[in-house]
Amino acid sequence: MMKGGGDELEVRFDNLMVGVGRVIRDWNEIPMELLLRIVSLLDDHRTVVVASAVCLGWRHALSSGLTHFSFSWCKNNMNNLVNSLAPKFKNLRSLSLRQDKPQLYDNALETIANNCHDLEDLDLSKSFKLTDQSLYALAHGCPNLVKLNVSGCSSFSDNALADLSGYCRKLKVLNLCGCVKGASDSALKAIGYNCSQLQSLNLGWCEDVGDAGVMSLAYGCPDLRALDLCGCVLITDESVIALANNCLHLSSLGLYYCQNLTDRAIYALAQSRLKNKNQVWDSVKSSSYKDEGLMKLNISQCTALTPPAVQALCDSFPALHTCPGRHSLIISGCLNLTSVHCACAFQAHRAVKTVTHQAY
Repeated sequence: MMKGGGDELEVRFDNLMVGVGRVIRDWNEIPMELLLRIVSLLDDHRTVVVASAVCLGWRHALSSGLTHFSFSWCKNNMNNLVNSLAPKFKNLRSLSLRQDKPQLYDNALETIANNCHDLEDLDLSKSFKLTDQSLYALAHGCPNLVKLNVSGCSSFSDNALADLSGYCRKLKVLNLCGCVKGASDSALKAIGYNCSQLQSLNLGWCEDVGDAGVMSLAYGCPDLRALDLCGCVLITDESVIALANNCLHLSSLGLYYCQNLTDRAIYALAQSRLKNKNQVWDSVKSSSYKDEGLMKLNISQCTALTPPAVQALCDSFPALHTCPGRHSLIISGCLNLTSVHCACAFQAHRAVKTVTHQAY
């Protein structure tokens, strides 16, 4: 009987044996479908490694049937483990290599790229030791990537990111937060040109990002739903205006510390819903999609903005809240915006007036 991680697997096995139509006397007699179901319930994937060593049948079943795997439990020697397991688990679609301390090197990513060609979701956050060599390998080996998280990978260059976008054109979710060398205007131009399906992009604290890059995204990625530009200190009103005019489904926008923004950008956002109403309707009337407009906006430390402009934005997008417990419009650090209130405040005020009137 297995030890360590196998104890948890044994409990799962006992719980799932109800309904099996025959007596199973040994682990290697478990139907492969049941084995994969047991493994899918495990939170700690180190047990999968243990299970793959039970017998040849289990190894083959896990190699062919396992589609999701996380190495987040691995605190040491992750690089060697990835090099060992990636050739066995060739059908992976989702892989998390998130680390508390950097353990991965380029050779591990090359092994993944050479074996896991169906990979769609990859988390490499905090992989500080990876270089452009890893991105070039992924570009050529994993063209089906839909979701990629390389936040904090500060060694990647913009040339490597541009090359990746040319091969991984199915990308919908991309996290480049803290990629200070890679996230440049030239890289964003390539992403805007190649990745038209992009829906979510995090560019937080990428200080070299400017209007040219953001405007390329706005024109090239019309389905953009969430964009984080927090700390992108170079952008101006032109970026926000381009987003307002072209990204009709934008629901979340982070503009923290973008201090070059003025009321002109905010009024463009406020007017975008009305201006694009007919276009949005044409694009969604045949589906069940419900356009909510902006639902989350962070304009903290954007100190040049005035109350009338931000209030106009609140009035245009009822999903933006300043009330306690529902802060979807974040204005901390903007002392001149304390008079801005969402619709809830006016509703509460009307309710108080109604109660007072009835009392008299």
